[in-house]
Amino acid sequence: MSERRTIRERVELTGVGLHLGRACTLAFVPAPVGSGIVFRRMDLAGTPETPAHVDHAQLSERRTQLGDGDGGLHTVEHVLAAVVGAGIDDIVIEMSSAEPPILDGSARPFLEALRGTGVVGHGGTADELRLSECVRVVDGESVYIAHPSPVLDLEVSIAFAHPLVGAQKGHWAVTEETFASELAGARTFGFVSEVEMLRSKGLIQGASAENTLALDEHGVVGNTLRWPNEFVRHKALDMIGDLALAGRRVRARISAVKPSHRGTVTFVRELLAHSHREGSVIGIEEIMRILPHRYPFLLVDRILEFEERKRVVGIKNVTFNEPFFQGHFPGHPVMPGVLIVEAMAQVGGVLLMGAISDLESRVVYIMSLDNVKFRKPVRPGDQLRFEVEMIQVRGMVCRVRGVAKVDGEVVCEAEMAAMVRDK
Repeated sequence: MSERRTIRERVELTGVGLHLGRACTLAFVPAPVGSGIVFRRMDLAGTPETPAHVDHAQLSERRTQLGDGDGGLHTVEHVLAAVVGAGIDDIVIEMSSAEPPILDGSARPFLEALRGTGVVGHGGTADELRLSECVRVVDGESVYIAHPSPVLDLEVSIAFAHPLVGAQKGHWAVTEETFASELAGARTFGFVSEVEMLRSKGLIQGASAENTLALDEHGVVGNTLRWPNEFVRHKALDMIGDLALAGRRVRARISAVKPSHRGTVTFVRELLAHSHREGSVIGIEEIMRILPHRYPFLLVDRILEFEERKRVVGIKNVTFNEPFFQGHFPGHPVMPGVLIVEAMAQVGGVLLMGAISDLESRVVYIMSLDNVKFRKPVRPGDQLRFEVEMIQVRGMVCRVRGVAKVDGEVVCEAEMAAMVRDK
């Protein structure tokens, strides 16, 4: 388990966006533990925020887009790649326009700014997306295959009908060091033959030979390659940026053929559907990030097993220091049955809330309880083990079935319905 990380101090970069061609000042800002990667539009009233999560991704052409309309964010993949490449979990990215500056067309200037201001651990446990089985996604010509792995390992292949590009393939075990030396400096590229078509669609308004590898029939126009296979390296960089939309550190061995932004967004959605946390242990810091409950009403100490939208197992250690034992009952301490059910519901809440990105604005309400049975009393010194499974999910409403056990014996069981609502 790795510690969550942010940056030490605020740092700014300024430039012009690739597609929209507008000036933008981008600032990286330290963020609290558990907040994740969040974009903040400084040019809009109320400075609205958008989490870097696939829930907000649009299937857009030639770029990664979060949200739409006036509040949309365009071409965020290089910025996200730098954040992931620097090993950062929590950060606010302030922008004075809808698109980050393209700078030199790679992630290197962003990475240098992040490293220059200092990357620091600040508590909590980093979330990881790990697989228990192979995942395969096909989106048009893009094909992705992911296998379980303790690290992020990328194999990327591309093919273009151009003599300088042709068929290229690369393989990288992605660490902070390999990202910085092998991938961060790979620049975006395009073909001169497509310029008129793309500009007619309002794209590449800020492109130039200084920030894009432009290819005509003879080769690169007004620039030189940093690597002979810089093109496939840039596709790998784009993928790393798009994988950030999982909202966790991705740990998988991934093979991608002709990856695209649209395809990788689709792929991330499928990864999340199949993922679970390695070891399936969630500590109290992460529980407090997921659930709004606090003392004296937070009744979950640890999550032992977690399968997203399927099943969760959690524990509650019952001690004589629990405040309810003062009155329930003097001389004969027994945990109230309603609090056993409440603890079970909170474990179920981790199951429901664990896949939601904007946790701070959401809360879970119980809608109904059915078939509640109490089998044995729970006393100080007992450890409650809650096993909760999802029965049905419809949007933000779900039904779960749970049992509570002490030393392997069932002490309580119930079915309940709950819904996620805006606070």
